Amino acid sequence: MRRLRLFWCCLLLAAPVWAAGPLAAQGTVEVYFTPWDDAERALLRVIGQARRSIHVQAYTLSSRNIAWALGEARKRGVAVEVLADRDQVTRNEHSLIHILHDSGIPVWYEVRYAAAHNKVMLVDAEERDPVVVTGSYNFTFSAQARNAENLLILRGNAPLARAYLDNWRRHRDDAVPYSR
Repeated sequence: MRRLRLFWCCLLLAAPVWAAGPLAAQGTVEVYFTPWDDAERALLRVIGQARRSIHVQAYTLSSRNIAWALGEARKRGVAVEVLADRDQVTRNEHSLIHILHDSGIPVWYEVRYAAAHNKVMLVDAEERDPVVVTGSYNFTFSAQARNAENLLILRGNAPLARAYLDNWRRHRDDAVPYSR
């Protein structure tokens, strides 16, 4: 019995942070509801504040403003990496993933799932003041102008950012490199 308890304790200690359950609330929360709030402007501000890294998980990305801002971040020396749903990229004629790839941003296709439906952006996730952006908000013009969407910007919660980054990396490990 004692060995069994020791086994479970070791297993729990070795578990990645995303399996740890509830995380303590900390930092700040910004919430936006479209079409009333300017979620895109808030997102562009977050991208513009990035210093080291941006990790993106996109179901669809067709906003020219967001694609441009990610490209500008890369030009500033920010490491930008993108995971995208392959079916959305290949079937959506408005997808701008190819532009990101052509600008030198590493892109992977998620192919393991019926839909890689995440809408996540992690900014400086391993730094002192990380930012997690998530919600129903797709990175599209329609998400801002036509749809009823929500966007959360969560700042200053390092364990949360680490959980999201671990999940992002797990998805990237299952993904395949971008190809046309």
